[in-house]
Amino acid sequence: MTAECTLKVSSPAELIAAVPYLIGFHPADSIAVVAVRGKKVVFAARHDLPERELPADLAWADAAEVASVVASQGVTAATVIGYGEPARVAPTTFRVAEALSRANVPVLDQLRVTDGRFWSYLCTERGCCPDEGRPCLPADSAIAAAATYTGAVALPDRAALVDQIAPACGPEQAAATVRAERRLAALCDRESHEAGFVRQVRRAGRAAVREAERRYRSGKRLTDDEVAWLGVLLVHLPVRDYAWERTGDEPWWVGLWTTVLRRVEPMYVPAPACLLSFAAWRTGHGALARAAVDRAFAEEPQYAMASLLGDLLQLGVHPRAVASWPDVEPFRGPPAMPIVERPTGRGHRTDPDLRGHALPPWRIEVPQIGRAVVDERLGRGPRRPKRRRRAG
Repeated sequence: MTAECTLKVSSPAELIAAVPYLIGFHPADSIAVVAVRGKKVVFAARHDLPERELPADLAWADAAEVASVVASQGVTAATVIGYGEPARVAPTTFRVAEALSRANVPVLDQLRVTDGRFWSYLCTERGCCPDEGRPCLPADSAIAAAATYTGAVALPDRAALVDQIAPACGPEQAAATVRAERRLAALCDRESHEAGFVRQVRRAGRAAVREAERRYRSGKRLTDDEVAWLGVLLVHLPVRDYAWERTGDEPWWVGLWTTVLRRVEPMYVPAPACLLSFAAWRTGHGALARAAVDRAFAEEPQYAMASLLGDLLQLGVHPRAVASWPDVEPFRGPPAMPIVERPTGRGHRTDPDLRGHALPPWRIEVPQIGRAVVDERLGRGPRRPKRRRRAG
């Protein structure tokens, strides 16, 4: 993705075509909110539609929370897009739009996308928005080509995204895990004292993390034994936190932790899943970060780091919240890919001063919202000052 590449949209159809590249996959049975600040898109959120049809007078319980998260981004306006059947999309779209208005976020448009066609709930001109709707752009449209050229990816659906981190642990990897566990047991036998064993594990873990980083930074891969050994050592929290603190925003970090996550045995999944989630969040892949957290929760529902990362994603925290991580230089997210929207059709109630949009340098998916606020130290909390001894 380069700063010189621009993606211009001149109609609601082109905006709809750009949404999958904002969230990383083509949404279905979803509600999406694309929010702008001035002339740039600064936040894109997706939420599953309610499982059952809602009567017109029934408020969607999550609408206020979605609006609250969007408003917290300091946006100036938003567009609401529903994907699915009218009976489910219409009431949900209006509930979200109403909640956004109550949160002082103007709604530029409310759109429904069903079976390759779209409708605007705010358009009153038949010539602009006929009863049968208007066709969405094809998969090979100019918008899709331009977005792909900039490096953006839109998978067919969320299931395809989840498949990217699905388990891929065969018999060879299982045998390597047994060897790694025996290696750890031998390390324990050599140290009769617990403190000595902890030091040995920490030393071995840091060496394994650095070697894995060196391999992926240079474009190489890890062997089955190296993956198994790293997975076993990451169970030790100081080793996991050492890897966490070193995780930067370069794309190879995502590749590293994806490989480890897919190839470790289920009992060793939570730590690499959370490390992948953090790396994906930092590099702008919010949907992948969410999927990785879900894998961690599937294996260990009480895993604290997964809860923390879930909060980051659900509250729409920007990666710049860890600008100094790991206190070397400011976070440099992928450069923005500008969009300029000029809505057409006289029936669209769009403020002419809010027509410009820019693709955000990150993509955030918000499948569930409303968990505890993340503290400034990423859940670690402030350190207690040491007590001074009184003289005499």
